[in-house]
Amino acid sequence: MAAGFTDYFEGKVLGLIFGARAFTAPSTYYVGLWTTTLSDTSTGSTAGEVSGGSYARVSVTNGTSQFADPAGAGATSNAQLISFPMATASWGTVTYVGICDASTAGNMIAYAQLASSVSVAQYDTVIFQPGDLDITLT
Repeated sequence: MAAGFTDYFEGKVLGLIFGARAFTAPSTYYVGLWTTTLSDTSTGSTAGEVSGGSYARVSVTNGTSQFADPAGAGATSNAQLISFPMATASWGTVTYVGICDASTAGNMIAYAQLASSVSVAQYDTVIFQPGDLDITLT
């Protein structure tokens, strides 16, 4: 299963920890769904993001109330339910999830392939239960 941090984010973190540049983590992340493959070079404008049918990225406030404290383990997950709006039309087959720094376009921070693709039909609701969206720094 493909997953990771994007080249954009890796550059920001390396620049920060080795003193080359300042970086402030976003106060809000936006979780989006894609029907195409994402990779380290993906951006918030990468083709294949779901559109139409009442789709919108879900905003998630950055902080320990929304993401579990990694406590030195190198991993975290969503601590709260992440729920997309009910689809008012088919969204197609969703295969990837991305975390971005803007509600549209912007920079992609991290991405992951879903363990199983999800065909989203009209009236379906996509949700990530607490603990379902795992983020690991390796």
